[in-house]
Amino acid sequence: MKITKKVRYGLRAMIEINLNESSAGILQKEISANQEIPLKFLDAINTGLRNAGLIVNFSGKGSGYVFSKQSNEISVYDIYRAFEPELNLVNCICPGNICKRIDICSAKDYWSDLNDEVKNQMKSTTLDQIVKRNESLININ
Repeated sequence: MKITKKVRYGLRAMIEINLNESSAGILQKEISANQEIPLKFLDAINTGLRNAGLIVNFSGKGSGYVFSKQSNEISVYDIYRAFEPELNLVNCICPGNICKRIDICSAKDYWSDLNDEVKNQMKSTTLDQIVKRNESLININ
């Protein structure tokens, strides 16, 4: 399994929004500069996060971004799903995938259990927890 750049940058953008919560939000160019995410790419990231209902513009176009809900209610999995379909570590456990070995596969349960563990870890980790866990690394001016 490889986490895409959109998911990784999406998480970083969300961390930056969390670090700069204010009544007016944080501008896209500030997120770009602080997280070293190319501005053009960040536009697609923020579109995905907006479409997923995770962020909103504070007061319309040209304003800063704010969360649509509390950071302790936003999971890593929410951010993942803003850019990717349902998590499936291997193709054979994908819904709708037809495998002729499904009834006799001795590895299927392992892959399914591992997939569930990864998904549950992502679902149980909130944005707020990530920020708090890494406070010593974060330089807030």
